[in-house]
Amino acid sequence: MSTSAIAADLPRRSAPPVFTPVPVFAWTGAYFGINAGYAYTESDTLRTVGIGALQANVVNDLRRPAVPLAQDGFSAGGQVGYNFQLTPGSGVVFGLEADAQYMDLQRSRTETIFRPAFNPNILTNTYRADLDFLGTVRGRIGYAFDRVLVYGTGGFAYGNVSQGVTFQTAAPITYAGSRSQIETGYAYGGGIEYALPTDSFLNFFRSSAVTIKGEYLRYDLGSRTLLVASTGGPGVGYNVTSRTEGAIARAGINFKFGTY
Repeated sequence: MSTSAIAADLPRRSAPPVFTPVPVFAWTGAYFGINAGYAYTESDTLRTVGIGALQANVVNDLRRPAVPLAQDGFSAGGQVGYNFQLTPGSGVVFGLEADAQYMDLQRSRTETIFRPAFNPNILTNTYRADLDFLGTVRGRIGYAFDRVLVYGTGGFAYGNVSQGVTFQTAAPITYAGSRSQIETGYAYGGGIEYALPTDSFLNFFRSSAVTIKGEYLRYDLGSRTLLVASTGGPGVGYNVTSRTEGAIARAGINFKFGTY
């Protein structure tokens, strides 16, 4: 009985608990995703100057010297990129991203002008502008607070810009000009991105590598002058100058290769 009592007093020997470290999220890795948002133009006034004697028509407001042609609509596209984080968890993040999107920015305006003191005919002026595609290649730099990344971005931009102007005197078109080509410039902006937890209902892939973002991006593809040349009217024609500049406010979702 004494032997049993002594054995009962001895300390129990059991395996120590296993410590499982909590994985630290890192933004390093390649990713791809989609985006959609709202786009609008800025500095969207068309300015007309008559060549030679035709400037008198501009002065007399037969051909408007300045015509606003504001454009807005939706945008949708996709992006690919790569991030590199200096330290896992919180720290500085560098990246490079390329994107391309459709832009619903086609607008037109038609004006009818009748000023018999300067011209006995009814004049019709039609203006059209369109940016139907925009792409960028940008650097990104930001700071990650674990799963939250705040960043700035900037770089190269390009897009397909179209413009058309026709001036009618009575029925016939007396002056016309159009162009459609790829223009280049720059883009810059910033945003915030959040890596979804695995158990989030928005994380369709059930992976810690799904992120959502909100972003504001400004673009400037420069200004161009279009010759609206005579098609039967007197003189050489008119020069119409426009600028392709605007902004996009959008949301996106990315899938990053690798979970951590």
